Amino acid sequence: MKRFAETIFFLTLSAASVLSEMPAAAERPQPDGAAGEGRLVKMDGVFLEPLQERDSVLIADQLRYGFRLDGVDENVSIAIPVWDDSLLSPMEMLTPWTLDTVRTHGGGRKGGKIYDIEGSVVLAAFDEGHYELPPVFALRAAPGTAPDTLSFGSLAVDVKTIPIDTASFVIHDIRGQIRYPLTFREVLPYLAGFLAVAALAVLTVVMIKRRKGKSSSHENDEPAHITALRKLDKFRGDGYWEPERQKIFYSGVTDAIREYMAARWGIAAMEMTTAEIFDAMKGKGVPSGTLEDMKALFERADFVKFAKHVASREENASVIPASVRFVTETYQEQLDEEAADVVKE
Repeated sequence: MKRFAETIFFLTLSAASVLSEMPAAAERPQPDGAAGEGRLVKMDGVFLEPLQERDSVLIADQLRYGFRLDGVDENVSIAIPVWDDSLLSPMEMLTPWTLDTVRTHGGGRKGGKIYDIEGSVVLAAFDEGHYELPPVFALRAAPGTAPDTLSFGSLAVDVKTIPIDTASFVIHDIRGQIRYPLTFREVLPYLAGFLAVAALAVLTVVMIKRRKGKSSSHENDEPAHITALRKLDKFRGDGYWEPERQKIFYSGVTDAIREYMAARWGIAAMEMTTAEIFDAMKGKGVPSGTLEDMKALFERADFVKFAKHVASREENASVIPASVRFVTETYQEQLDEEAADVVKE
């Protein structure tokens, strides 16, 4: 015992001050006999239990190895040697030695407390094989007596691995991530957002169509010559006479006249060429001078739009007056015709 005490560092814990605060543990084996003073006492109570609930010990399974000691008086001190990995090799020690109080009860000398304790260490093996664990010793000392060395014996353990059937074993690829099905609660925010955007889009389209319908109905209600004069009035002034803007100017004026011709005489002026339009206008009662001025305007517009012709300021200045004169003279003829029809009736 003297050599044992000199070569191993002992962790000493007071049963009265420390053990009563530790959690409870497993079964309660009984010691073989009473401990004598300064003697080596063989005890029962060594245990080895897996922390995983299995019927065998596999590689990397954790095992709790230790001893059980009952009836420890509160004045008795217990010391446990500090183990290192070399003592257990090739097994590995995952936790140091710890003492746990399993049970506390009365009945000791002078009415003191009695403790049932367990000391354990957690081990693990990472290779398959048969392992002989070292014996478990503890030092027990009471005030005024020589310490006893308690020997709890040792155990062995067989560590196994999962056997692989090499005849039927197939290497499989790494599995992908598990994809759980979407729930209605997860989809609901996106569905509500989509419906809100769709409703907003439909409302916008309806409002635009309604506004266009009102404007078109207003134009259809007014006489053709009023519509033509209103469109021509947008091009008054010299704002469109610059060379880079003349195409917009002549296109806008001729389109207003084409629409007026289509409404006044019922010809498809918007789809006709200049020559076709004025062939169709023959015999419509338009003064020849007014019709020739309008034909010259359309021809000049074709040169500006398709031949990159640049009209002079004098030519540009005559466009709006000639167009307005054409609309007002032909409209006056329409009024005269309508008045003559009324007189005949």
